[in-house]
Amino acid sequence: MTQQPPDEPTASSPEQLREQVEQTRQELGETVESLAAKTDVKARAQEKATVLKEQAGARATELTGQVKVKAAEAAHLVQDKLPDPVKDKATAAAEQVKAKAGQAGQVWQDKAPEPVRAKAHQGAEAARANRTVLIVVGSVAVAAWLLLRRRGRR
Repeated sequence: MTQQPPDEPTASSPEQLREQVEQTRQELGETVESLAAKTDVKARAQEKATVLKEQAGARATELTGQVKVKAAEAAHLVQDKLPDPVKDKATAAAEQVKAKAGQAGQVWQDKAPEPVRAKAHQGAEAARANRTVLIVVGSVAVAAWLLLRRRGRR
């Protein structure tokens, strides 16, 4: 015969015995489910991958914000250090480029096939989403070009 554990009271009626059996079945079912979940390597790997993906996305968002801040700081630093004539030339060049780009865009709209225009539109949207970074890179490139050009004349 098996002994009843000391912390569980013995059943005094068949109804209490049924309740104890049902409770034991419930606990056993939960234990089996828990063990089955622990042995399901594929599901655990997928859960871990999901967690890591979310962490990576959060980190990427954080780093993107930091890069934007650093890019803005660099743009201000470059603008502060450039002499006014260089800034004026860069502004004039930017206006010329903008005008030429507008003309080229109109020609493009008139002559490009629809699938190509759709892809170009997607690229333009991506550029608009990263406008600050593109402006900083462009400003640095223009400043570097002007400085190199200036040194070459000496």
